[in-house]
Amino acid sequence: IQEAKAPSPSINRQTSIETDRVTKEFIDFLKTFHKTGQEVYKQTKMFLEAMHYKRDLSIEEQSECTQDFYQNVAERMQTRGKVPPEKVEKIMDQIEKHIMTRLYKFVFCPETTDDEKKDLAIQKRIRALHWVTPQMLCVPVNEEIPEVSDMVVKAITDIIEMDSKRVPRDKLACITRCSKHIFNAIKITKNEPASADDFLPTLIYIVLKGNPPRLQSNIQYITRFCNPSRLMTGEDGYYFTNLCCAVAFIEKLDAQSLNLSQEDFDRYMSGQTSPRKQESESWSAEACLGVKQMYKNLDLLSQLNERQERIMNEAKKLEKDLIDWTDGIAKEVQDIVEKYPLEIKPPNQPLAAIDSENVENDKLPPPLQPQVYAG
Repeated sequence: IQEAKAPSPSINRQTSIETDRVTKEFIDFLKTFHKTGQEVYKQTKMFLEAMHYKRDLSIEEQSECTQDFYQNVAERMQTRGKVPPEKVEKIMDQIEKHIMTRLYKFVFCPETTDDEKKDLAIQKRIRALHWVTPQMLCVPVNEEIPEVSDMVVKAITDIIEMDSKRVPRDKLACITRCSKHIFNAIKITKNEPASADDFLPTLIYIVLKGNPPRLQSNIQYITRFCNPSRLMTGEDGYYFTNLCCAVAFIEKLDAQSLNLSQEDFDRYMSGQTSPRKQESESWSAEACLGVKQMYKNLDLLSQLNERQERIMNEAKKLEKDLIDWTDGIAKEVQDIVEKYPLEIKPPNQPLAAIDSENVENDKLPPPLQPQVYAG
């Protein structure tokens, strides 16, 4: 298992190349700020050296150290260096990029946390909710419009791409791009600007449809190590907050959330039936044939998956029944053996012959004497 988790030499080389490139860009960027740049570089170098010896700390403590560093550097630039706020923000973005590129492999989804467990749980939850339709979530998006369909695909691509980024700011940028594609999709569908009430249900739908990898780990990583000023202000922070709300909604989603009866919700969750089949039967004749065929194929795949799961469950049940039956028979035999133990008696002694020496002759009657009768 340890060998499977170890990164390959090619990945290590790629990481090293990227780290060297980011470091060079960071130094070149700071040169334009002269004395302030030198001071920032010195502080950043000291911070990274200190973090090297703090890897045994909990991830919360490492996060606290990073957040304190962000705050101290920003305050020092504003008070001592008299750097304007807009330039402070640019410098802080570069600082975050530099230090988190180096720290990423140590602080993203560390083994000391339950981040990976939460990732698997939300991934499994989203797979179980594959049957949820846009209509159930009141999503104001019509994917039959080619432009809208294209925006939905781009939004899903962006939210999935978030996992490939190493810097919190870059991960936030993926969320922001995804969100803007969603707003455009709503705007094209409704032919008017989208509202916040339209946005969140659509974002939930995109997350359900995309099932982004390591979703919880990415959210935790951004929360722990992103520059706090970016999370607390601006559109990045707004969209990130909405993503957190979308994930929380998915985790607690129930029949009432979708305006379904508990019976229908349970049937959909167990895979007994699919709402897509009911929807396809109500389509008008003008509906796109390609879309119809796609949903028919999806419904067929869903049915095959449900059938396979039922067969697997029945096979597992049969296997368990056979094991239980075998164990039961063995126990019954053991109980009988314990109740009626088998006793092995020695063989009976053979009867001695009449003329044997062991026979007590004195106790036998005298032998008959032949008598002759005169005829």
